[in-house]
Amino acid sequence: MKRIYNGMPAGLLGSEGWHKPWSGGNGGSCVEVMRLADGRIALRQSTDPDGPALVYAHQAIVKFIQGAKAGKADFLLTRETA
Repeated sequence: MKRIYNGMPAGLLGSEGWHKPWSGGNGGSCVEVMRLADGRIALRQSTDPDGPALVYAHQAIVKFIQGAKAGKADFLLTRETA
């Protein structure tokens, strides 16, 4: 079994199983996610499918999504003015 680690080339995880749950009218640039066999979640940039994969524990993704739904990430939606 190959070692899966944070920052590894996403292409090494294969091309099957990636999903684009957050795609929209952004010209095709979005985050893709894959559930790994051990339950962890890998994320990659759709425009760079061979770039680095960020690998998170399942519970970390659960907490992130719960926090986003609760509005804790809303600050990411606003642009700061200089």
